[in-house]
This record gives sequence, C-alpha cells and structure tokens, in this order.
Amino acid sequence: MAHRYPLTLSWTGSTHDATYSRNATVTTAGKQPLAVSSAPEYAGDAGRWNPEDLLGSALATCHMLTFLALCAKAKVEIVGYEDHAEAVLDTIDKVTRITQVHLRPTLRVPRGTGMAKVVELFEKAHKYCFVSNSVTCEVVMEPRVVEV
Repeated sequence: MAHRYPLTLSWTGSTHDATYSRNATVTTAGKQPLAVSSAPEYAGDAGRWNPEDLLGSALATCHMLTFLALCAKAKVEIVGYEDHAEAVLDTIDKVTRITQVHLRPTLRVPRGTGMAKVVELFEKAHKYCFVSNSVTCEVVMEPRVVEV
C-alpha cells in the first residue's frame, strides 16, 4: 500500500535580478513551516535548511528510526543515539550530486549489552531504511557503541 506525503513549496521574487532570493517555505498540514534556501555556496541563506541538509537529515533520521525499531523487536535496549551525519556534495564526470552520506552515531547502551548484536542491528537497518533504499549515493556507516 502506497503512502503519500504531500507538501507545498512556496517562493516569490524575480529572477530578473541576479541576486534574487533563494529563500522559500515548505508547508504541510499540521506541521510547522520549514524555512529553506540554497546552500551559501549557491547564494543561499546559511540560516535556512538547504536540500543537501535535508537529504542528509532524512537519511540519518530514517536509519535511526529503523535501527531503533529493529532493536525494540530484538529486545536490545538502546538508551541514547546521537548522530553526527554528513552529506557530501561533489562533482564527478561533470555531474554534481550527493555522492556520500556519512552516519557517525554514538549508540548508548546499558552495561552488559552485546556490542556485536548492536552493530549487527545497526548495519541491518540500512537494508530496511526507506530513504537508504531510495538514494544511489554511498552510505558510510561508522557507529560507536558506548556502555552507560
């Protein structure tokens, strides 16, 4: 069964001026508006989310949620998750695209938790992550498991 996630992207301005605003707003029913722009390297507003930020955060969030669901199902307790993810934009063969997304989470587990099982579930999450399955870039996973 397909699920749909509609949104509205709104921009106004004039491209007759080379310094036109790249700022726009994304809205969807029941959620706070999201201020977006292009990256500063492309004349955008550094204080707003850009497409590269959003793709990296979508992948990192989806992977985390998939991992947590697998852990819950396997009865492996995770008590904290903090990812320092990074999307890499590069030009290869004259095509600019996100070439990699690095996931570098710290996974906090109670003392005595089987570290190998945690890493196994983290890697397995990649197979089931909706966003990972939707992109062609390389996803580099570098988890760090910490007992608390």
